Amino acid sequence: MEQLVWKTGGWFALATLAFLAMLGAADFGFAVHMAIVCAAALAVAVLTMRRADYEGIARGWLKMPADQGVYDDDPIRWGVIATVFWGLAGLLAGLYIALQLAFPALNLGLEYTSFGRLRPLHTSAVIFAFGGNALIATSFYVVQRTCRARLAFPALARFVFWGYQLFIVLAATGYLLGITEGREYAEPEWYVDLWLTIVWVAYLLVFGGTVLRRREPHIYVANWFYLSFILTIAMLHIVNNLSMPVSWLGSKSYSAFAGVQDALTQWWYGHNAVGFFLTAGFLAMMYYFVPKQAERPVYSYRLSIIHFWSLIFLYIWAGPHHLHYTALPDWAQTFGMVFSIMLWMPSWGGMINGLMTLNGAWDRIRTDPIIRMMVMALAFYGMSTFEGPMMSVKTVNSLSHYTDWTIGHVHSGALGWNGLITFACLYYLTPRLWKRERLYSLRLVNWHFWLATVGIVLYAASMWVAGIMEGLMWREYGADGYLVYAFSEVVKATFPLYLIRAAGGLLYLTGAVIMAWNIGRTIAGSPLREEKPMNDAAYDAAADRPLIAQPA
Repeated sequence: MEQLVWKTGGWFALATLAFLAMLGAADFGFAVHMAIVCAAALAVAVLTMRRADYEGIARGWLKMPADQGVYDDDPIRWGVIATVFWGLAGLLAGLYIALQLAFPALNLGLEYTSFGRLRPLHTSAVIFAFGGNALIATSFYVVQRTCRARLAFPALARFVFWGYQLFIVLAATGYLLGITEGREYAEPEWYVDLWLTIVWVAYLLVFGGTVLRRREPHIYVANWFYLSFILTIAMLHIVNNLSMPVSWLGSKSYSAFAGVQDALTQWWYGHNAVGFFLTAGFLAMMYYFVPKQAERPVYSYRLSIIHFWSLIFLYIWAGPHHLHYTALPDWAQTFGMVFSIMLWMPSWGGMINGLMTLNGAWDRIRTDPIIRMMVMALAFYGMSTFEGPMMSVKTVNSLSHYTDWTIGHVHSGALGWNGLITFACLYYLTPRLWKRERLYSLRLVNWHFWLATVGIVLYAASMWVAGIMEGLMWREYGADGYLVYAFSEVVKATFPLYLIRAAGGLLYLTGAVIMAWNIGRTIAGSPLREEKPMNDAAYDAAADRPLIAQPA
């Protein structure tokens, strides 16, 4: 009974503090956020009381799970649903702001729907809401299976999930209200950063505690990648977001860094948010789910270890390549470029390891659309990790920097690598977590694959063309020594390419909607969709089976 009192009392106390902070808020945005925190704390307190086992408390014990030997999959199920939801929200926001660049009238003349407010909403939704939920859910799934142990702290695991959702809501509403630090991939203000720090420490305790209590002596390589992602993101988040609030009851704060030091700290964070959040974490997913779906062992476990240590050592130094031709010392720019070029080796080592895992199972690409999606994700990973180091070379960067080429590069990696590998993992997890025979429809997975692939190609290709065109037009000088093209002429020339980009985004979003429908029907336990098998062989419609070639 005492434990229940402490739990509910703590949440009511938090709700009271948030309510008082709302009343004394120095600005409207902070008041809105404190109201959200108050409502969330009250909801948790009420749920805690409603779900308490009062009969067990009366007998002097708290209700425990019936079978401690079964994996704790509830937070993972919630994570799958949250990943799908936030993925749709983030992609929809991305399509809308892409159309705003082509048709500025879509800003609607309102501050809340302007490109400046919606752009960070899009990036945070797809990276931290969609990608973050996918990483938390898959890490909880993988660490239990590879360690043969339940999650170490079940209550804390649930706090991690719901606390992370609160962080997403606070960040997203803050962007719309204009509450931002103005730092790439680190937009939330000081109090939201503090909340995320608490959630992230809890995440580390759950994951690390599960590894420590493992019944499997070996720590599988996927867990090393997950651990590096969790620890490094914590370090990056804390250092980059060091700031001093103007008021303890207001949203505004000022960074602890200034000038070129601030720029270097920002891109040390920004590049490694890509390196450890969008690369190391998703490589952990690749190292578990590709072998499981292919039903093949990892091609080379030794290569996976080399891949891990070389990647985490090299990636952390590459951030300065974002600051070529700036006030950053030239030696630091060159230093970042050199380490970026060296990243080719471990990146392609990981791609090769993933692809070669299919040795002896390449025929599965014809019959299994999930494998097909994984292979395409690895292909985009290889392409993006070739293009990134190439763009860090100063002579290439002088053309590509500040152009849409960078946008094409980022999205070929984000949509092609992160998006496709996440979709494949969701397709793998859903029937297993909800105890279904298989997905509702494999044909719909195939439709999703082709819509996403064509969408990525249209998006990336249009931005590559736009970026190179912009770079060439911006530095074109006439015989008189003046620039040939005005900036407005460059903007006008990119209009058709922005339309192609939006068309690609629409195709990608359509594929995600099909995925949501497919996963929703699978979770609901709908009867399996009657469809032809996924096979390129001739099909006998009368007999409802593929034609089998007879030997000569």
